[in-house]
Amino acid sequence: MSTDAHFYEPKDGHGLVHDPFNAIVGPRPIGWISSRAGNGVLNLAPYSFFNAFNYTPPIIGFASVGAKDTLRNIQETGEFCWNLATKNLAAPMNQSCAAVPPDVNEFELAGLTPAPSRLVQVPRVAESPVSFECRMSQIVRLQSATGSETNTWLVLGEVVAVHIARQLLRDGVYDTAAASPILRGGGPADYFEIKPDALFRMYRPGQEPA
Repeated sequence: MSTDAHFYEPKDGHGLVHDPFNAIVGPRPIGWISSRAGNGVLNLAPYSFFNAFNYTPPIIGFASVGAKDTLRNIQETGEFCWNLATKNLAAPMNQSCAAVPPDVNEFELAGLTPAPSRLVQVPRVAESPVSFECRMSQIVRLQSATGSETNTWLVLGEVVAVHIARQLLRDGVYDTAAASPILRGGGPADYFEIKPDALFRMYRPGQEPA
């Protein structure tokens, strides 16, 4: 292991052109979250602090850095949807992160179609091949190691319904690369696409096929 390393303590700054934290923890899946305000206005926004956290029940979560419209909507209604961001949806996904007033419908702004959900009142992105309908389970304001509150809220939701385009199912197995999902990298504009040639298989010890 090289001893030539850049070391820093985050509280003192990183001393680089761009904060490397997001780039190191990455590439990260995109939480493309649709929500509805209490007054009915639709919202759609991507969050790069996002992931899955539990199998049974399935729980996903994203972090809102600042009390943004999505957070307030979910606090009001208790519902949201996650929509898979793919390569062909990269441009409208990016458009949906524009800083606009709460009364602006990002579905319209990005030229996307709201599709009715089955179990929640929040629409999905019709153009997305995979969507999760979610009910909010917890909202946690994050704290530092010293216990001081941050300006970030972790929103956790139980996935109560799943929509998958049938062409992404191969012999009953979801084909991750076939959807061409995109992931957030580091820097101000870096993204990655998952492609079939990136696949390799590695079984857990004791779970190798016979």
